[in-house]
This record gives sequence, structure tokens and C-alpha cells, in this order.
Amino acid sequence: MDVAVIGAGIAGLSAAWELTRAGRTVAVLEAGRVAAGVTGHTTAKLSAQHTLIYADLASSAGPEAAGLYARSQQQAIEHLASTAAALGVDCGLERVPALTYAESADDLDRLRAEAEAAARAGLPASFVTESSLPFPIAGAVRVENQAQFHPRAYLLALAQAMTASGALVFEGTRVVGLQEGDPCRLTTSSGLTVTARDVVVATHYPIFDRALLFARMEPHRELVVAAAIPAERDPGAMFITTEDNTRSVRTAPYGDGRRLLIVTGESFTPGAGRVSDRLRRLRSWTTDRFGTTGFTHWWAAQDNDTTDRLPFVGPLHAGARHAYVATGFGGWGMSNGVMAGVLLSTLITGGESPWARLYDPRRLHPVREAGPALKMQAKVARHFVADRLAAGTADEAADVAAGQAKVVKSGGKRCAVYRDEAGSLHAVSALCTHLGCVVAFNEAERAWECPCHGSRFDIDGAVLQGPAVNPLEQVGLMPSEGETTD
Repeated sequence: MDVAVIGAGIAGLSAAWELTRAGRTVAVLEAGRVAAGVTGHTTAKLSAQHTLIYADLASSAGPEAAGLYARSQQQAIEHLASTAAALGVDCGLERVPALTYAESADDLDRLRAEAEAAARAGLPASFVTESSLPFPIAGAVRVENQAQFHPRAYLLALAQAMTASGALVFEGTRVVGLQEGDPCRLTTSSGLTVTARDVVVATHYPIFDRALLFARMEPHRELVVAAAIPAERDPGAMFITTEDNTRSVRTAPYGDGRRLLIVTGESFTPGAGRVSDRLRRLRSWTTDRFGTTGFTHWWAAQDNDTTDRLPFVGPLHAGARHAYVATGFGGWGMSNGVMAGVLLSTLITGGESPWARLYDPRRLHPVREAGPALKMQAKVARHFVADRLAAGTADEAADVAAGQAKVVKSGGKRCAVYRDEAGSLHAVSALCTHLGCVVAFNEAERAWECPCHGSRFDIDGAVLQGPAVNPLEQVGLMPSEGETTD
């Protein structure tokens, strides 16, 4: 095998497709289902307009870096559109403008600066004071010719096309070990070994972190609600604001003269809790602003921010010769995923890319990254210490009500205890199997979440999201505590 790709989201499948087209033999190994993880929960904005980034990037890294970023993102949009057309994929691709807006006049100077920086970087950007939103705005950065689409429809077609060309895709195959060399060797949770000359780690958050990228990334989670609206009320564009703890708006076809209004927001760190309250706030905002009368769906999405706001795409670490990574997309995984797939294929096949250095994971800019990195690691350290002290006593497990959860100490161990609706307790170790932080409960999604690096587990400890690859250990409460667990 020439290349083994770990992860079947948009970055992994894009890389596998490009490598297959380049004549490489490729195997994709996915722990769950194709395009059903982070990519399957995206709101699917395919845009080079990433909130407010160009002015900051031009200031911190220089105008050339801003220009390379803009070119790489816009080319990713065009590449996906041309690929979908060539394959005849009906993925609901719609060309629409993207706007970053503010309702408060306090942010107008920053919006004007961003519009100017984005235009200098090569994007069709302008500053505007009106929009098609059903409420007034103070101003916005408007970028033309962006897109929205159905990522699963696109990626399932991509997977079908690549397997027809000889690539292999294995679902339900969790990779837990990597031995670098020539060839590299991957170990799966079932004990199988896969050998390949090159390996791509495209697991959203890297499950192998030999460059200590976890110290330069911070996970965040956002809620998403959806409601059907009449097609004539479609604002016909994509919108985002950093106000109100982020609000992102787009629509999608919904049939019968309707559109699906999709609103994202209420950004929070995994494990922060009070998710139900956040969900109520997001629904209330959507109803107030768009007059929705009911919601058809809700879910959550997770992303990783890097210390310099640029993704890590390239060699896995300084000494890597055959291992590569794609991560840190900062909420813009659709354009970044396609960009990463093309870039990794170029690097693996010996080509050159003008933005390889921009995204190289081995880059390190102490001045630009020191402040954000220290802030991230101080937050992790606080969780590592304080969350251990906050664990309740084992006796408190008996007081956990149906549908609720608590972290307690039992027999010298910290246990994550959940009582289901039937009254049975589910008890697992409360220590994340990634680096040992204490997990916290997300009551809305009924999952245990690591506040340090974003790993997520179900009530019985199974891994829902990495970087953890091993489940939480099943534990039993001490017999003296009067209850058994299921």
C-alpha cells in the first residue's frame, strides 16, 4: 500500500481522492462511518471569508501570508465545485455571498479594516451597511462568489468514485498505534496491522501527537438549530457575527417551497456544562430574529483553534519522513479540508505548493503564539488540578437523579456516574484516556467530555470523539455504597 489515510472526513477523503487520481494505492481507515463525524455535523459553509482573519493575519504574518491564505481557500472552493461537476455529483452546491456582520456600531472600524485587508489579499470583498437579513445591521464585510453545499452527498460520491478506481475504504476500523518507518505500520483496535509507505492522520484532532500540537490547539463546541422557513424568506447569503457568542446563519433546500434555516452559535469548551441553557438561548435568538415557529433539528459541532489561527497541514513532526497531519481548521473545515487534501497529495507525490510553508505544522512563531499558547495551557492546568478536587463522595452517587450525572470518588478512584431513565447507574473512570484530565457531563447530548483536549465518550465510556482512542474504563462502585451498576 502506498498511502494509508486515517479518518474519512472531508480532509481524509479529499487527500485519498487526490492521491488515487495521482496513481497511488490508497486505503482509508475510519473508526466510525464515512463523513459521519465532525464533517457530518458541519453547517457546510464553503467559504474563504473566515469571520475576521485577513486584517489580523496581514498584521501578524504579513500581507503575503494573507494573500496566500486567501488564494488557497478560494482555490479550494473552485476545486470542490469542479470536482463535483466532473463527477456529476448532486450535492446541492449553491453560489452565494458570505457576510461577516455586526449590529453594533462599535465594530465598524474593524469591519472596514477587514474588508480592505480581504480585498488586498485578492478576495472580492467590500464593506456594506445593508444586508438581506430580516433585522438591521450596522455594517458587514461582504465577499462574493462563495458557496454552500451538502458535504455528505459530495463525500459519499467521492468515496464511491475512488473505490471504483481501486482505493479501499474501511469503516468501523479504529487505529490506535503508529510505528513510523519505511514502511509505516498502523495498528487497529482489533489487533490488525496495516503497512503503508506514507500515512496521513486526518482525524480532526490528531490521535498521534508527536509534535505536541495539543499544546497549540484549543477545542470548542457550538450548537446548531434548524427550522423550516418559506423559500421567499430565504436571505440568499451566508452570515456570521462574533456578537452574542457567535451567530452563524445559512439555508439549505428543503423541498415544497421551503428552505431549512440553519443557525449556529453559543460557542463553549467541551465539558463546560449548562448546554441545555445555551441551546435555549440559541433557539430564542433564532425565533426572535427570523420568526420561526418550530425547530426540525438540533445538533452540535466541534472544532479546534490554533494559536496563530492557521491550520496545521504537512509533516506530522520535525523528524517525520512519511507521516503527515491535517488539523486545526478553526471552524472552517470545508474549505480547509479540501485545501489540506490537495496540499497533502502534492507533498506526498513530491510536488511543490506555494502555501506549504504557511500551513507547515513545524512552524513556530514565539511572538505570535506565546500569549495564546500560555492561555491555553493555563486553562488545561486549572482543569487538571481543580477538577480532581471538585469530585464528590461516593455516597452522592445514590442521589443522582434519572437522566443526570456526577463525578464522584469511589475506592480511591474518580468515577463518572450517570443514572439512566430506568434508574440504573452507569459508572466509568472519570479520567480521559488521552492525558488523564477529569471528564465533565454534557447533559443535552448525554456525553462525557474532556475539557482539556475535547475527547468525548458515551455514558458507557465508548469513544465518540478523539484525540482519545481508548474507552473510559468500566468501574463498579464499592459494595458498601449500596448500589450496583450496569
